[in-house]
This record gives sequence, structure tokens and C-alpha cells, in this order.
Amino acid sequence: MTRHSVQRLIVITVLLLFAASSVAVAGKKNPLAKWKPNFDKSTAKYTCIISNVSHPAIEGVGVGYRIRDRVWKETDGQLYIDFRPLSQLGGEKDVLRKLQMGAIQGMMCSSVAAANLAPMLGVVNLPYVVDSFDKLDKFRATPELFKPFSECALHKGIRVVDITGYGTYGWATTIPVKNLADAKKVNFRIAQAPVNADTYKAWGLKFTALPWPDVPQALQTGVINGLDHSPIVCNITKKFEIAHYFTAVNYAQGLFIHMINERWLKKLPADLRATLLKVIAEECADTRVRTRKQQAQQIEAAKAHGVTFFQLPAGEKQKLVDLAAPVYKRWGKKIGADYLATVRQKLGD
Repeated sequence: MTRHSVQRLIVITVLLLFAASSVAVAGKKNPLAKWKPNFDKSTAKYTCIISNVSHPAIEGVGVGYRIRDRVWKETDGQLYIDFRPLSQLGGEKDVLRKLQMGAIQGMMCSSVAAANLAPMLGVVNLPYVVDSFDKLDKFRATPELFKPFSECALHKGIRVVDITGYGTYGWATTIPVKNLADAKKVNFRIAQAPVNADTYKAWGLKFTALPWPDVPQALQTGVINGLDHSPIVCNITKKFEIAHYFTAVNYAQGLFIHMINERWLKKLPADLRATLLKVIAEECADTRVRTRKQQAQQIEAAKAHGVTFFQLPAGEKQKLVDLAAPVYKRWGKKIGADYLATVRQKLGD
């Protein structure tokens, strides 16, 4: 074969590989295609970029698009909410830094990561404090509780404006877990968050802190055989295809803390700022109702596909509360002992 023939063969091979890769890319479905705006965003005077790590099929995430569309309509196209779910802007620690710098304007941060910004935000992750849909609604509706929570990160230039969620936490496992003795046989994946680590240490349970993208392989290979999460997330993200059991521990609500860069918010014209905050409050309140319904629907869907659900007995739950005493004490010092006591008292804990 001549040198020119070899060169032609190389060129043809490269072109064929390029064509094949182009077809593959074209064939991939855009997971966010159904949420594209039906208006021309280029005409907006102001843009607010908001990040989130999860999928908008979860009601507590999809609210970002509902906020986008209402804000556009009610500001006559002056303010565009550029919502970026599915970790398009990176992991939460990186995004929190971008938010503080003003590189982006907003973030729907998971409650497990939020405590890295300000310890008081960890109050919603403590075991059996804000552990039900009713308690979450009461927490949000009580100024004595929500105002300090909202303002606790202002010294870092961040305001908390609202809360949505993804359901009640429990244990998705590959073996049945009906009580704490069963739980001790499990290596649970927990979020990379200080409150969660302290809680699992106090409970005496084995755990591994893993980034969310590492979870599927860890479950498949047996590195972990349990997952600390909600039924909504476990079913939508297909974790129940491997973990066929779920124990309703109900120790916390999985939450997204809606944050906005305070400096950007103050620079926004007063009328647009008022509209933005009004729409966020109304859509988040509606979404908390939607999330209750979605949890019930996802549990039924999981049961229909063979997932077995257990309820942790009341006596076992009380053991978890008692074992968590050092966690309340430690985090009370960080959060503010008086504030934590007020939260627990007001929520009927």
C-alpha cells in the first residue's frame, strides 16, 4: 500500500468515526427538552441564573420552571429566570462559591449541603425536628422560625427565600430492614454533609459518604447495600431496581433551600423584586402540596414494581431520638441552643 493510499485510508476512517459520533449525539434525547421556554428570552432586561443538582421530574425541582414561566409573564418579559437543573453548573460546593461571588444569582441547594454555608441551615436536617410535611409547612409559616433561618447566611451575601422538597427520608436497601438490628447489617450511603455524618455516628450505623453520581455503581457492586434517601428520589432515579426494600424511618424531610444573592436582589428594581419574591413564595407553597402527592404516587408505583415497604416501629424510632442526644447538643452550639429549642418546641417535638 502506497503512502498516499494510507493517508486516504486514515482520512476516510476519521470521517467515518466523526459521522458515527455525530449520529450518536443527534440520537440522544435532551432530558430537558420538554421544559424549554415558549418565549423569546433574549428580550429580557434582567436575568437570574438559578442552579440545582437534581431532575425536574421531582416536583421540588420542577418548581424552578414554574417560577420561570410565571415571573416572565408577570414582569412582562423583563426578568428571565434561567433555571439550570441536573448539575449543569457543577457540584453544590462549587455552585455555592459561585453564588457568593455573584457569578450566578440563585440556587436551590439541597438541605444536606446547605449547612456548609451556615450552620443554622442544618436545623432542618437534624433527626426528628422538621421530620414531616406538616412540620415543614409550620416551620415555613412561622416567622419566629423562618426569619432567622432566612437571614442566617446574609453575612456571606446569601438570603434564603423559600423551601421545597423531595419527600421524607428513609432507607432503601438490598436486604429487608425491619428494625435497628437489621440496620446494623447495612452499609448506608449518606450525603457528604456534616449533620448526616454526626447522626449516623450517634446511631451506631455503618455508613459511607459518597457523591450522588457514584451511588449507582456502588449499589451494583455491593460497596453499599443501603441508601439514605426519599422514596421519590429512589423511584424516579431507578435506585429501586437494585434496592428492593424501603424502611420508612421518617427522620427528616429532604429539602431544597432556595437561595438568592442578596446584592443582586437589592439591585433589582423594587417592582421586579416584589414580583419575584411573591411568585417564589406562591409556587413553593403549591409545590410543597404537590410533593406530598408525589410521594404517595411514587410509593404506590414502587410497590407495583415489587418494592417492599416497612415502617420502623415507634419504639425503634424512640431509640434513634435518644441516641441522637449528642447530635442535638453539638449542633445546638453551632445553630444556637435557644433557636433550636424554639424550633423543637414550636413544632411540637
